[in-house]
Amino acid sequence: MAKPIDEMAVVITGASSGIGKATALAFAEAGAKLVIAARRQPQLEQTAVECRAAGAQVAALVTDVTEETEVKALAGRALTDFGRIDVWINNAGIDAFGSFEQLPKHAFERIIQVNLLGTVNGTRAVLPHFRERGSGTVINNASMVGAVPSPFHTAYVASKFAIRGFSHSLRQELTEFPGIQVCVISPASIDTPLWQRAANYSGRKVKPFDPVHPPEQVAAVMLDLARNPQREAFAGASGWMLAEQHAANPDLTETMVAGYARASLFQDEPAAPTDGVLFKPEDGNSGASGGWMSLNTPGIPTGDLLPLLMAPGLLAAAPALYAWKLSSNFVQQISRQFTIPPKQGR
Repeated sequence: MAKPIDEMAVVITGASSGIGKATALAFAEAGAKLVIAARRQPQLEQTAVECRAAGAQVAALVTDVTEETEVKALAGRALTDFGRIDVWINNAGIDAFGSFEQLPKHAFERIIQVNLLGTVNGTRAVLPHFRERGSGTVINNASMVGAVPSPFHTAYVASKFAIRGFSHSLRQELTEFPGIQVCVISPASIDTPLWQRAANYSGRKVKPFDPVHPPEQVAAVMLDLARNPQREAFAGASGWMLAEQHAANPDLTETMVAGYARASLFQDEPAAPTDGVLFKPEDGNSGASGGWMSLNTPGIPTGDLLPLLMAPGLLAAAPALYAWKLSSNFVQQISRQFTIPPKQGR
């Protein structure tokens, strides 16, 4: 039987905003003991204040996940404060938009350092503790674009494919430790400040791909994985639909996604080149939401068009979808995509 959340000590990176903040709040409301990390101290402390208001014990430590010594210190803080780590969530991530030729070398490399090597550093820091105990769960935040590629942020896509590959390979190495779980979560397009904070060399303002899902939906899947670990889970219906379609017909799916990205990603407003938060944290943008779900941008296709664009591919994917429907976790996967569990009081 899985340990209840209120008996867990959980470490979450990238917790100053977006998915990390929503996840910290969800675990706090469920009664977990938390150690949260991010580069931005004021915003991280705000997350800690909100988690404590929910009744949780919380430690906050400013951490750059690209610095292995800082990540090891984060693990040490969790062990000092709570004596154990039950769940480690590698969530910190950044993005950069523009064609491959437009992305500067320094930006491409920084995306890999933060997203992939940050995940590696977190896993490396906690794994000795998990081996000693013989149990523990690592949850690595990938993305639907780690299963179904999309254009104009090649470094991000490369990092997310790599996170999935790293996780699957590591899981194979740990088969002699059945109590250690390595999970991958692949969110769809999520309403977070990542889009405002991203580097952008495209010359145009960007917005999330439609349809946009709330960060709380991802947090709910994080909780589910902590309770009942699985090798991989999607958060947001469009993600798993596209993944199944891609498995059945990658050429058709990638062509469709490429066209949809050109229509949905870029806004009709110019934007000066910027490194965003790649190298220097910014003030503000400390909420879980980025405010995108209430945005109605003229001239940009809405989420209502996505099913129409996907329809030909879904027909082609029908055999794979039917096979997946027969799998043991079908009902659980469906429920994850369309429901957000109510907040739990302590």
